[in-house]
Amino acid sequence: MNFKNVLALLLILAIIAASAIIGIYGLEIGNVKINPIRESMRLGLDLKGGVFVVLEAETNATGDDLDKIMNQTKEVIERRVNIMGLTEPNIVREGEKRIRVELPGAQNASDAIEAIGKTAQLQFIKPNGEVVITGSQVKNAEVVFEKDRGNIPSVALELNSEGAKAFQEATRELAAATNINDKIIAIVLDNDVISAPAVQNEIPNGKALITGNFTLEEASELAALIRGGALPVNLVEVQTSAIGPTLGIDSLNKSIDAGTIGIILVFLFMLVYYKLPGLIADIALVLYTSIVLWTMVALKATLTLPGIAGLILSIGMAVDANVIIFERIKEELKNGKTLRASVNAGFSRALTTIIDSNITTVIAALVLFQFGSGPIKGFAVTLMIGIFASMFTAVVVTKILLKLFISFDVFRNTKLYGA
Repeated sequence: MNFKNVLALLLILAIIAASAIIGIYGLEIGNVKINPIRESMRLGLDLKGGVFVVLEAETNATGDDLDKIMNQTKEVIERRVNIMGLTEPNIVREGEKRIRVELPGAQNASDAIEAIGKTAQLQFIKPNGEVVITGSQVKNAEVVFEKDRGNIPSVALELNSEGAKAFQEATRELAAATNINDKIIAIVLDNDVISAPAVQNEIPNGKALITGNFTLEEASELAALIRGGALPVNLVEVQTSAIGPTLGIDSLNKSIDAGTIGIILVFLFMLVYYKLPGLIADIALVLYTSIVLWTMVALKATLTLPGIAGLILSIGMAVDANVIIFERIKEELKNGKTLRASVNAGFSRALTTIIDSNITTVIAALVLFQFGSGPIKGFAVTLMIGIFASMFTAVVVTKILLKLFISFDVFRNTKLYGA
C-alpha cells in the first residue's frame, strides 16, 4: 500500500469533512471565529421577512436624460432607506423607468413606502437657522476638477435667478464674519446635514464651488444628493408586498428540509446504483455544497427561495456530470480495458459533453441575471456559482479520489465499479 496515497486520501477527506462541519456548527479557536453558514448567509426578503415595492417614474424623458433622472432618483431613495436603519436593503433599477426597493426587516409596508417616496426637502441654512435657498432653486450640481487645486474633485453648483440673488446676499453677509463658525452654510437634506462649507467670498453669479479634500466618490455622492434634493419625477407604486418574519423563517425551514431530503435521496441512489464511484460522487457533492455556500457567504450574495431552487438544481447537474462519467467508465470496462485505463478514458470521453451542457446553462443564467428582477437574479447567481463548483468537483475532485482509491488493491475489483 502506497503511504503517500493513503495520506493524500485522508487529507482530502479531512478537508471535505472539516468544510462541512464548520459550515454546520461554525468554529471558534482563540480570536478566530467562523460563524455557521446559516448565521453568515444574507437572507433575501422572502426568507427574512420585510417589504418590497416597485416604483415607476412618470416621465417622458429618454436616453441619457432618463438615465440621469433614474440614477438621481435612486440616490435619493438609497439615502432615505439608509436613514431608516434597516440592514441589507436592496435598491436596484428594474428596466428603464422602474426602481425596485427591498427592505428586509421592515414591518410596515405603508410607512416604508411613504418614507422612500415623499418629496425630499433640500435647504441651504445660515448659522442662525435662516433658510437661504431650497432644492427647487438649484439648477445643477456636478463634479469638477480645479487645476489650481491639483485636480482635486470639487462640487460646482448652479442656481436659478431667484436662488442666485438670495445666495449673493447671504454670502456677502457671511463672508464678512470674523468667526469661522459664522461663515458656514449648512446643506441639509431631510433634516440631515450632508455638507457644511464655509463661505470665503461673496458669490454674485449663482455659481458656487464646494471645495474640500473630497475623493471622487465623495464628491460624486454629494453632487448627486444635492441634485436629488427633491425627487426629479413623480413615482407611482406598481407593486407592493409585505412578508412577515414568521412566514419567512417558515419558508426557509421548509426549503432546508426539502433540500436535505432531496440530497439524501440523491446520495442513496448514487451509492446503491454506482457502488464505489457513487460513494466517491457523494463525497465530492459534500465538498460541492460547501464550496457553493461558502462562496455565497464570501461574495455577500443574498439567498432567496429561487436561489435555494437554483442550488438544488445545480446539485442535480453536478450529479448528472458524475453519471455521465461513470457510465463512460462502465462502457470502457465492458470493452475489456483495465480499471485505470477505463477511468482515464471515461473522464476524457465525458469531458466534452459536460462542458457543452454547462456552457449552455451558464448562458441561460447570464440572460436571467441581466434581464431578471431581484429573485430571478438570486436564482441566476446561485445557479452560476453551482455550475462552476460542479465542474470542479465532478471533473477534478472525483477524478483524484477515483485514482487514489484504485491505487489500493482492495478497491480494484471491477464489480465495485458496476462492471
